[in-house]
Amino acid sequence: MEPDRPREECGIVGVFGHPEAAKLAYLALYAVQHRGQESAGIVSSDGSRLYAHRGQGLVYDVFDEKALDGLPGASAIGHVRYSTTGSNRLENCQPLLANYRSGSMAVAHNGNLINALQLRRELEARGAIFQNSTDSEVILHLIAQSTSDDFEEALKSSLMRIKGAYSLAVLREDRLYAIKDPRGIRPLCLGRLDEATIVASESCALDLLDAEYVRELHPGELVVIDKEGVRVEHPFPPAEERFCIFEYIYFSRPDSMMGPRSISEVRYRFGRQLAIEHPAEADLVISVPDSSNAAALGYAHESGLPFKFGLIRNHYVGRTFIEPEDNIRHFGAKIKFNAVRSVLNDQRVVVVDDSIVRGTTAKKIVAMVRKAGAREVHLRLSAPPWRHPCFYGIDTPTEAELIANRMSVEEIGRYLGVDSIGYLSVEGLLATAPKRMTYCTACFTGDYAAGRPAHFEKTQHERRPETLAAH
Repeated sequence: MEPDRPREECGIVGVFGHPEAAKLAYLALYAVQHRGQESAGIVSSDGSRLYAHRGQGLVYDVFDEKALDGLPGASAIGHVRYSTTGSNRLENCQPLLANYRSGSMAVAHNGNLINALQLRRELEARGAIFQNSTDSEVILHLIAQSTSDDFEEALKSSLMRIKGAYSLAVLREDRLYAIKDPRGIRPLCLGRLDEATIVASESCALDLLDAEYVRELHPGELVVIDKEGVRVEHPFPPAEERFCIFEYIYFSRPDSMMGPRSISEVRYRFGRQLAIEHPAEADLVISVPDSSNAAALGYAHESGLPFKFGLIRNHYVGRTFIEPEDNIRHFGAKIKFNAVRSVLNDQRVVVVDDSIVRGTTAKKIVAMVRKAGAREVHLRLSAPPWRHPCFYGIDTPTEAELIANRMSVEEIGRYLGVDSIGYLSVEGLLATAPKRMTYCTACFTGDYAAGRPAHFEKTQHERRPETLAAH
């Protein structure tokens, strides 16, 4: 069954200057597990060589005490990932590790390189032998084929050739690099734990380690962390910032900080703006837990309606190996959610969710709420209609599969069976988001400011473009 939620491709962490670096990276990966649940890995350094342990599954499945004991040293990077269809293979697990003429290097990548396929073909023509199907391996080969014997120069020249979205943690024997692409599309933050420096996709990883949140990396920053301290460089030509707005809407944990504000606070403000744009005559507001909880609370407070828990989420759901036919209706939604009849019966209900992708899950949730006795169902979305695929590190369907690309808002409402439907406007979204950042809204507007794959061709019945596995 195709997922009906957008999927982030990965989360990364890095530790430098701590005697138990691998153990800290292991703990930090638990905090970013929501960003990728198909594989996990850690590469550590003892100052003279790199050690790796990677595997398929959750962090809990991949690591045990023996595995962590095999990762010595005072520096480490870690990675969790989702794969695109067909690429969940052991050789694609990160961090990627390579030995080449100037030593060893490991790379953990969050994002997607839109020119990876072209670069891969060029590198293969020059004799490069690729071991996996990820776009991240292109970075390793670019560095290895550089004419410079200075690693930092090779790294910088290689980064100048790649396009798209990337937040990177790069580990060498004696130092750690943290890098954000020139538009700052994917998140990456800096933290401190005593004398150690921490990098992570989200600040919730720092909280778990009792580390201090220092700041989010700026677009185009290259941070060098070694025994001399922390050095910041800006090697890229300036580009307009395009931070992924969906980090605020859905992906990031609500307890994380992203730039100047907490994720939970921003989602609350989205909900308040949604209530201003699309009020409803109703009796109560409920969320589709958990990502829309804060937005639903904001909607309730702005509208003066009570917020109640009308849907309960089962947090212990993995993938099932059976899919009943008609004997259990709406099976996929029922194993994740259950409606609370005592809350919903004979009520006019506002259901707040963060987004709709294909619409299949939303349709089942609406039916579930009605079956629990709701007299009216008014659906409100704390994001604009999702009309376009993402090429910057989110696994999304093709345009033909996105319900908002082929239906009007009114048609979507009729398909879902709601009494009314309302999406937050793009203008309202941007007016409510933190002003210290500018955003990528390509999934709503089709404005791909960082470009899109050259081999992508839009047709009336679009197929997913040929691509490498994203991160």
